[in-house]
Amino acid sequence: MNILGQFAEAAPSGDLFTALGIDWKMLVFQLVAFVILVFLLGKFVYPSLMKAVDKRQANIEEAARASESAQKQADKTKTEVEELLKQARQDASSILTTAKEEANAAAERADAKAKARAERIVADAHEQVEKDIVAARKALHNETLTLVALATEKVVGKAMTDKIDEKVIATSLEEAK
Repeated sequence: MNILGQFAEAAPSGDLFTALGIDWKMLVFQLVAFVILVFLLGKFVYPSLMKAVDKRQANIEEAARASESAQKQADKTKTEVEELLKQARQDASSILTTAKEEANAAAERADAKAKARAERIVADAHEQVEKDIVAARKALHNETLTLVALATEKVVGKAMTDKIDEKVIATSLEEAK
């Protein structure tokens, strides 16, 4: 209401600026103060502000370059790590293959050793059986000789000498076969 009242009072004089409440003197004063302010700011504040902005821009660009360099180094390191992992996998595969071959060779050696031992045990057993058979035959032969001697002695009725005894026994054995 108050502003409208002032506008209504100034309007009859015909001055639009006065009707809008603008004082020419104050406007000129404010314009001169603004120019002085811009001059002072341009002379003292903007250079240091622009220097700080330029420095900050340089820091940002340097950080960007450092970041790019770090990214390249990281990519290079990643590539090296991948190469190392690939080499490690190949080495592990080679070691595994070698271990399998050595295990198979050891198993084959153990099989051959066990087979040789088993064959030796069987051969020893056969040898022992042969020895037992020979001993049994010899014992049977001796017993047969003794029985034949006893039977002959009972049939003939007299004791026989060793020489006659052996002759009779041999003849009896030949006939028994």
